[in-house]
Amino acid sequence: MFKRIMMLFSIITAILFLIITTSYIIHQIQLSKEDKLFTPTGKMVEVNGHQMHVYVEGNGEETLVYMSGGGTSSPVLDFKSLYSLLSDKYKIVVVEKTGYGFSDITDSERDIDTILQETREALLKSGVEGPYTLFPHSMSGIEALYWAQVYPNEVKAIIGLDMAVPAAYKDYDINMPLVHLSAFAANIGFTRWIPGLSESDAIKYGTLTDEEKELYKVIFYRRTVTKNMVNEIKHIKENAEKVGATDIPNVPILLFSSNGQGTGWNEDEWNEFQKEFISKHKDGTLIKLDCSHYIHDIEFKRIADESEKYIESLNH
Repeated sequence: MFKRIMMLFSIITAILFLIITTSYIIHQIQLSKEDKLFTPTGKMVEVNGHQMHVYVEGNGEETLVYMSGGGTSSPVLDFKSLYSLLSDKYKIVVVEKTGYGFSDITDSERDIDTILQETREALLKSGVEGPYTLFPHSMSGIEALYWAQVYPNEVKAIIGLDMAVPAAYKDYDINMPLVHLSAFAANIGFTRWIPGLSESDAIKYGTLTDEEKELYKVIFYRRTVTKNMVNEIKHIKENAEKVGATDIPNVPILLFSSNGQGTGWNEDEWNEFQKEFISKHKDGTLIKLDCSHYIHDIEFKRIADESEKYIESLNH
């Protein structure tokens, strides 16, 4: 009986090894074929010894900086449906953090000071100076708030795209073994075998061209649960705690809020975090949207209109 169990175990192990090896080989072959498509659409700048991608569009006097949520494979394409409606009037900028989009995957720390330092340096090396109106999505709301706390003269306003606030992470239970398993699956190419997995909301609901949709998928297979993304998740609770320990920054804040779907929290919890946060801010506004977490890929027209009105109101 024991021998049969060991034999069965050996067979299962051999089959798993064969599946993993085959998937990895096919993944590497496909990556090689896709190399020619993986070409930066913006400018590459050197920060802390690695390359970061900064995309700039438009020549307006106001500078809008888009900051991606955790794990978004291609920030430049993810935000395109929204910023393309605003770039005729404003200068829009997307900084792709390390491990995202066309930026290098690195071993650099993901504490909030390092993340902010790299983002600011990438902007300056791209010739983009403040003050900035920040458009953070999801997890990067923590970074935007910290930016305004530490460098208030650089932040004119924050327009949150269903952004996270410090209280959301206080009791958040992070399943790191699952995160590491997801990273392993991405590295060996399992992501290619799951139908629809590469179909982001930007592809499903946004205004990307067929070529841009194809590019998004190419980037997805290279920038899913990268080392940098994993390290961000490891640090998010302490980063949020650091931001939450300081007063809400004294800058105008407009929050667009989703219905909670796709956030990891239920609708009531997610909305309560944002309502409570904005209630403590003397110059804050909350606009509720009935759509899932990637609101800028779905309600991009309304967000663009409301954002423009808000930005113009700050100038009068």
